[in-house]
Amino acid sequence: MRAERPARGEEPAAARPARGPNTAAKRPAKEADARTAKPGAPRAGAPARPEAPRTPPPKKKPKAHSPRSGRIAIVGQPNVGKSTLLNALLGQKLSIVSEKPGTTRQVLLGVAEHVGDEGELTQLALLDTPGLEQPRSVLGRALMEEAQGALEGVDAVLFLVDVEAALRARGLGTSDTRILAAIAETKRPFVIALNKVDRVRDKGRLLPLLEHLSARGASAIVPISARRGTGLDGVVKELRAHLGEGLALEAGTLTDRPERFFVAELVREAILERTEQEVPHGVAVVVEEWVDEGKHVRVGVSISVDKEGHKGILIGAKGQKLKEIGEAARAGIEDLIGRHVFLRTFVKVAPGWTKDEASVTRALREGEP
Repeated sequence: MRAERPARGEEPAAARPARGPNTAAKRPAKEADARTAKPGAPRAGAPARPEAPRTPPPKKKPKAHSPRSGRIAIVGQPNVGKSTLLNALLGQKLSIVSEKPGTTRQVLLGVAEHVGDEGELTQLALLDTPGLEQPRSVLGRALMEEAQGALEGVDAVLFLVDVEAALRARGLGTSDTRILAAIAETKRPFVIALNKVDRVRDKGRLLPLLEHLSARGASAIVPISARRGTGLDGVVKELRAHLGEGLALEAGTLTDRPERFFVAELVREAILERTEQEVPHGVAVVVEEWVDEGKHVRVGVSISVDKEGHKGILIGAKGQKLKEIGEAARAGIEDLIGRHVFLRTFVKVAPGWTKDEASVTRALREGEP
């Protein structure tokens, strides 16, 4: 054990004269009492003061600039812009986007990290969800359950509302009211984002709507344009107020999905962009083959349609439509993985798969983490 070094300007203990009863200087009794009395103690002969009640120490408030993080479910009707908003908050494309409703079929995690004006870091684990609507098939019911399941275990909810639809309804319409009720059951705080405000020329029309929505229980209402990326800082600021301190995920995390999930999604996106009516809604894409050969990857993808007539539409005259789909999908996949891709696609008919529970489950579990 190392000996203690004497403090600067102090003699070593062995060099100090020992003090005992015979060497201690005696002080007058009154002086000793005054010097040994505890601060606030009553003087001799004085009446005792009542002891003041003890107050608990104040709770430590979280530091304003400490990192905060949490899980946020983005919910709303189909085609309201949830996937566009996710991509905008991430600053890159992760979720496929289409003008057709029902594009999103699975809950997709995207982790966004934002640094505020004062250096505060906010990590949002955002859950893009299928549109909440009344189901009309086994597939529709599965999508509804997928979206409702995303509400469990989140720290807050971001409720996306189409501002044009809300203006027409002079508030929340029937579908949005039903979604609001589902959010209320979670007892989680929520923020309403009024999307597509760039389409409203007279912004004064928003004032009565904002007043109406302010009574619906949201912690904040933020007008935004997910397509143009406006109002997003306000969304992050309002959500941050409901998050805990620290980072829940490792910095730099983007998603928990494997590459093959996005390959299937990019093929489906190419189909959505090039087909009409009921064809794209009856399509399922599954990656059947994935061979990593270093500088390039060989991918085999099966495309299932639920009607015989849809197969011919998807393939097109002399295979031209399927060729266009494959070229567009391959370009997106190569951007995603940064390598050359040999993509092979083949179409098969799975009659009524959208009404078969086992087939729907398989289609929705493709690329599940």
